[in-house]
Amino acid sequence: AVPVTSFEKHYEQAIAYLKREFSNWAAGAKIDITKIRGVIIPLIENVLEDRTYLFDLNSYSNPKDYIYHHCIATGLIAGVLSQKLGYERGVCIQMALAGVLADCGMAKIPTRIREKKSILTEQEFLEIRKHPIYSYQMVKNLTALKLDMKLSIFQHHERLDGSGYPKGAKAEEISIFSQVIAVADVFHAMTSERLYRSKQSPFKVIDMIKESEFGKFDIKVVQALIDTVADLPIGTRVELSNFEQAEVMFINRYAPTRPLVKLILTGEIIDLATYRNFH
Repeated sequence: AVPVTSFEKHYEQAIAYLKREFSNWAAGAKIDITKIRGVIIPLIENVLEDRTYLFDLNSYSNPKDYIYHHCIATGLIAGVLSQKLGYERGVCIQMALAGVLADCGMAKIPTRIREKKSILTEQEFLEIRKHPIYSYQMVKNLTALKLDMKLSIFQHHERLDGSGYPKGAKAEEISIFSQVIAVADVFHAMTSERLYRSKQSPFKVIDMIKESEFGKFDIKVVQALIDTVADLPIGTRVELSNFEQAEVMFINRYAPTRPLVKLILTGEIIDLATYRNFH
């Protein structure tokens, strides 16, 4: 058997705790921020020291408990992105807390909508889009959370081009911290297996955030994500989309998600920046 790391143990405790809290919140209980800090701090401290823990997050998750995994992972990714952006440790920890609590308002959404496997009706979709408002109402009186963190929770589904919700805020109306949670949230959501769709490779997701979602996210934050995820050491073993095993030979600064790789089987060198049909 594989030995369970202390990180994994803390992670499982965090998920179990959040699961219990969600039903308490649904019933109207208040957030116990001291408890949440206690659960998150050991995890975020590990991840700030060694970001490779982030790569294991998807292997712990399962579609049924997705929402709890998503809260924890969004917090951890948000903390690391803040560190990459040069914020001091206290801010990174606050950001991790804000990331974890960004979706706490989902507890106020009826379970049948939250766990629906099929396409949501327009009415259900509108209900889901209220969750940042519910989250904000739940955190607004917490003294242990800074004001700009509360704002970032309220705004984490806003987009720079005005296409987000709940307010349709634009550009400079949206705080950088909201953008950090937004990028962490989207990245984790797209790389996770969900009830209604399969997971995507982190590299493919970064390409999508850069290309198809261009103009919605702060470029500095997207760059921090690329620096966190795509900055693979030379020699890292990777799997290509055609299931071939390869080794990273060189990272192209202009296309960090598409490195130069050497196929393990044949020794052939492939530049993924040129061969766009593989990732």
